[in-house]
Amino acid sequence: MSNTLDVLLSHRSYRDYSDQAVSEADLDAIVAAAQRAPSSINAQHTSVVIVRDAVRRARIAEIAGGQPWIAKAPLFICVVMDFAKTNAALQLSGTTQVIHESLEGFAAGAVDAGIVLATMMVAARGLGLGTVPIGGIRRDSQAMIELLELPRLTFPLVGCSIGHFATEPTQKPRLPLDTFRHDEKWHGVPEVATIKAYDEELLRYWKSIGRADGLPWSQNTASPYSKVYYRDTKLVAARQGFVVDK
Repeated sequence: MSNTLDVLLSHRSYRDYSDQAVSEADLDAIVAAAQRAPSSINAQHTSVVIVRDAVRRARIAEIAGGQPWIAKAPLFICVVMDFAKTNAALQLSGTTQVIHESLEGFAAGAVDAGIVLATMMVAARGLGLGTVPIGGIRRDSQAMIELLELPRLTFPLVGCSIGHFATEPTQKPRLPLDTFRHDEKWHGVPEVATIKAYDEELLRYWKSIGRADGLPWSQNTASPYSKVYYRDTKLVAARQGFVVDK
């Protein structure tokens, strides 16, 4: 098995970090790898903001709903959907940018931000570092925009905490592979028995690591997905120029 496959198949989220700093060489390698990630039509409409300052990381932890590992990890990288960058190119060519006003544009930006995030995480894990992705920054997108001084036509989609881990977490079980893999055509949603079996497996996992508050998958998913859990995302995105009416 290649080192890359080993990293991918052993994925877990690291939330316990030591005080050891991430070296400049490692950070440079992670960022360089992320920049090489593919993007739609080579638009390169993502940017990253690197946050090492402890006070700012503590603020991000607060914005994300109280996630202490953001403050503890020595490095936080925010992945930004950056149509301000592409707009500069269009202005140079004498063209008016409209893609940021469409659902297609937002989808392309979000997909490419996800590719950048995944690339950063694999690069960091390949260097022996721990990572945990942070979508909670969208809990208060406006606060993130102000903290990072992001201009119009940009949006902070997701972040990632990176550092030397103090402890090795266990690997959380997943649904059976056949609920994910569909050959040739879509084969339907998981059967009720499959969901119930996974609920029970996940409860056993929570118990094995001492998480008395751990919920079965169906219940844990129902809590956020029965509502729009970050309600200001659309409003703040519109303020940033992402009106999504095309």
